[in-house]
Amino acid sequence: MLQQTQVATVIPYFARFMQHFPDLDSLADAPQDDVLHQWTGLGYYARARNLHKAAQQVRDQHNSKLPTKFEQLLALPGIGRSTAGAILAQACGQRHAILDGNVKRVLTRVHAIDGWPGNKSVENRLWEIAESYTPQKDCADYTQAIMDLGATVCTRRKPACEHCPVAELCSARAQGNPQDYPTPKAKKQLPQRHTVMLILRDGSDRLLLQRRPPAGIWGGLWSFPECPVDANVEDWVRETLGFHIDEVNPGSALRHTFSHFQLHIAPVYARVSDADLTIMEPDERVWYNTRRPDKRGLPAPVKKLLEMEQT
Repeated sequence: MLQQTQVATVIPYFARFMQHFPDLDSLADAPQDDVLHQWTGLGYYARARNLHKAAQQVRDQHNSKLPTKFEQLLALPGIGRSTAGAILAQACGQRHAILDGNVKRVLTRVHAIDGWPGNKSVENRLWEIAESYTPQKDCADYTQAIMDLGATVCTRRKPACEHCPVAELCSARAQGNPQDYPTPKAKKQLPQRHTVMLILRDGSDRLLLQRRPPAGIWGGLWSFPECPVDANVEDWVRETLGFHIDEVNPGSALRHTFSHFQLHIAPVYARVSDADLTIMEPDERVWYNTRRPDKRGLPAPVKKLLEMEQT
């Protein structure tokens, strides 16, 4: 959960998640919809899907015991070199280097390393340094300490150099420009994308949701049907969903920002007029009762639109 997300944001999600899934088997046995529901609003949903898949693999391949060999842990979905190292160092006391965002910031400042850490050459150099600093003993204490150093002292903005235990070793501090490190990624203007979300209501005031493809943006989550911005809504619904609609009204536009693009959402409200509203693909589409919402993963904009319907 802490990947790409701040601690303060994660804490309530983590508490609810652990209460709902108190052990590995409860997570592995849960339907994906239940897992994504607990993740709703946290974003970067591939993390949830990978965590769920990893739990299932541990259950099926390792007798529900998390492997303690580096290569086996690294083979699990969503676990990279740094995460595997952190797990084994802190849970098992094994000697493994880590290189999360906080550690990268500390090391780039101590050594005044130029270049964005996402570049392979810079990352390789940081791994070499991280390996050289990782002690043979008390590795769990060291890994926790260097992460905390970056999180609480060597912060992204306004680092507290006067409280830093390695201040005398820091090249960036000696240069007087610690905030210039690490070198930020070159900024690019975010591409703009547009879509039309159809809020289709049946005679019982239920709303039509459909499951998105398993991969890609909002993979596996439930969303409103989307039609091309240049399509005729009535024709598209009839040809694609098999419904006739009336009372078509546009709603207020929403904007949702992803890490790599901005999505402009134009909601369109309509009522399905067909008498037969049978959903032919129950695993992919559902009529959703906003008065008795069930547990399923929802993208933040969809959740917002549903909440607007409940008020």
